[in-house]
Amino acid sequence: MNTDSPPQSLLKQISQIHRMEPGRLCVMGQGPNGPYYNLQCREQGKTRSRYVPGEQSAVVAEHTANYRHFQALVEQYAALIVAQTRAERETGAKKKTSRPKSSSPKIRKSNA
Repeated sequence: MNTDSPPQSLLKQISQIHRMEPGRLCVMGQGPNGPYYNLQCREQGKTRSRYVPGEQSAVVAEHTANYRHFQALVEQYAALIVAQTRAERETGAKKKTSRPKSSSPKIRKSNA
């Protein structure tokens, strides 16, 4: 049984991702020894491509899947925290808050 609260559960899942790589693994072409791969991603506003040897393609595919999973978990966590923040603010706004009492006595001026 999972006793973690949802935000803690999401953070725990995020912390268990140890390897990730942004981008998409693409087959560039077919050679005599199998397909050629590259990893495409955006870095500093530009599309970058890196050659990936065939024997590393399975590992790189796993790392890109980990990155997508990480992004999804972070989005869920952010949405949950935003919802909690808004709920707390709404609850606080519905409560009547009295104005703080001043420690200095008020002096009324007479209309004379």
